[in-house]
Amino acid sequence: MAHEVVVVGGGIGGLTAAALLAARGVNVCLLEKESRGGGCAVTFERFGYTFEAGASLYASWQPEEIHARIFAELPVEQPEVRQAAPAYVVRLPDKTDVAVTGSVEEFAETLRAAFPECADAAVNFYREIAPVGEALRRIVRRVPDLRTASFSRRMRASLPEARVARRVLAALNHTAAQHLAKTSTRFRRFIDVQLQIFGQRESNECAYLYATVALMLPLWGMYAIRGGASGLADTLTEAIKKSGGSLRFNAPVLRLAYDEAGRALGVDLLSGERVEATRAVISNLTVWDTYGKLVGASRTPDNARRRIKDLGGWGAYLLYMGLDEEAAQRLPAEHLLTLTDWQEGQSFNPEGAQFMFGAAPEWDTRAPAGKRAVTVSTFTEAEQWFSYHEDESEHEEQDQRTLELWWERMHAIMPELGSGVEMIETASPRTFYSYTRRKLGMVGGIGQSPDVFGLNSLTHRTEIPNLFMVGDTVFPGQGVAGVTQSALIVANEIAPLSKG
Repeated sequence: MAHEVVVVGGGIGGLTAAALLAARGVNVCLLEKESRGGGCAVTFERFGYTFEAGASLYASWQPEEIHARIFAELPVEQPEVRQAAPAYVVRLPDKTDVAVTGSVEEFAETLRAAFPECADAAVNFYREIAPVGEALRRIVRRVPDLRTASFSRRMRASLPEARVARRVLAALNHTAAQHLAKTSTRFRRFIDVQLQIFGQRESNECAYLYATVALMLPLWGMYAIRGGASGLADTLTEAIKKSGGSLRFNAPVLRLAYDEAGRALGVDLLSGERVEATRAVISNLTVWDTYGKLVGASRTPDNARRRIKDLGGWGAYLLYMGLDEEAAQRLPAEHLLTLTDWQEGQSFNPEGAQFMFGAAPEWDTRAPAGKRAVTVSTFTEAEQWFSYHEDESEHEEQDQRTLELWWERMHAIMPELGSGVEMIETASPRTFYSYTRRKLGMVGGIGQSPDVFGLNSLTHRTEIPNLFMVGDTVFPGQGVAGVTQSALIVANEIAPLSKG
């Protein structure tokens, strides 16, 4: 069977690319090994609860942002979203709560109260990043494919931002830490936990320009989606069907198929069937799995092998819990980003110091009456979950030890939970690997250090003619909004919208 475009993988990136192409009249077929779309963002049900796999906060749902741009093309209404207020609260080890919300000037008063030891420096840091982040936001609206756009297109997009362009150019290779002079350890750790969540790198390693956008996201507005990310995935699935695209679930792909010139001409399924693509194949796998599994080690060019060899990401360990509504009302916000240890005098290690507590919103509890579904997400070195296990019992013991450790830390930093929370399920990198087959179960993309950020990032183009990538390991990077933008970039390259 032949189609113009074949999409491998039904995560948010693959679904969005397929939905856009189908809406533009392209004969597209999406192949997904599971029985529904969503990938590592899919929800699951246990004992009357519906749990999200991640932090359950989503950016860029404002009318002028990426999701509005996507749904303006699709034959379906976007899922219901509501803004979280505040976006989240950062809780520090001394039990200081910092509500991240409001305009920069409104937030300045919060910063002064929370960080009196360096109030002016903390406020000045945010006043410095705000215009830079806002300028970058506007530039990417004009040119979503900024990484691969021509020099002239970049210049035209940047001209209206002349007032901050010099600052952007000067900071291209800076880390966020280079702009935190005169701030306290407390404030730097406040920045570290946020950058780790949004970019998988703390301030000493995170690209400054990435930080200017990431740290502004909660001030611009973060949102909850009815039904979580699966609500978005299901809506995109519906859009593909309405536009006449093909969806094939329970259809695992084995490898890429090539013509005599080495171009991608389709894929071979595990069943032995070949699905041909006359224009392009789009991989929604990670960059490691695109080359390591889809392309194949023997066909991976040396320069691609060298580029991805040292790239890595974090794994996630998650606790899925039920929360009494009474306990939920005692919390300062539905989302708490907590720092459990200052780690003074040492490099910041998120694995032992931070977690995100995310309760489903009151208007979409996803739980039995009087309860809320909660996801607690932590960072973990992914490889350790696949090493040194002689049998499954050793993995279960590691899981139990990790659960007990985080359960204790959670109750120590969030005493208001009391007995109002119960454990339902856990997930480790092995869980994510078994469901998504992502390398080592790594989720969240590639850490946004200067060497892999922006113009140094991996692009949607591959070394294989006619093969493109979407997802969180290519430009622009992490988060559902970034993944969605990567899909728009590929759709625009394969089937540009007519300007007429």
